[in-house]
Amino acid sequence: MDPLDRIDELIELVQDARAVPMSRTNFMFDRTEMIERLEDLRAELPSELRKAAAVLDERDRIVDAGRREADRIVRESEAEHARLVSVNEITVSAEHEGSRIIAEARSEAQRLREEVDDYVDTALANFEQFLTRALASIERGRDKMHALREIGTFQGEDAERPLPF
Repeated sequence: MDPLDRIDELIELVQDARAVPMSRTNFMFDRTEMIERLEDLRAELPSELRKAAAVLDERDRIVDAGRREADRIVRESEAEHARLVSVNEITVSAEHEGSRIIAEARSEAQRLREEVDDYVDTALANFEQFLTRALASIERGRDKMHALREIGTFQGEDAERPLPF
């Protein structure tokens, strides 16, 4: 029988016991019967107490294991969080550095384009001046040649004379 049922029986026995004459709190009952029932209860209690203690110990062991597992999961989660934050920070830093490098490269490319354009423009201007002088020189030479040819046709007999250049 369950110890709680035994305790319920004892309570019922006390409630059903005859009251001592002239007293409301004192009662009478069969001493032998009460002692037997209390001894039965005492005999059952140790095994039930051991079972309850074992259940409590098992519960404490399970709770401790659960706490250790929860602590481990929290530590791993915090480490993973720190790693992900670090990776994210590295990624953001790399993106910023990449943007900065690209901006510098574009700026340097623009500067080089401008330098090349200036160099080519200067070279073309110099070449243009050279060509202009060359064309002017060629034009003067042709003009002289035409002038000499006209002079030479009017002189007729002096054709054997050397040219004056």
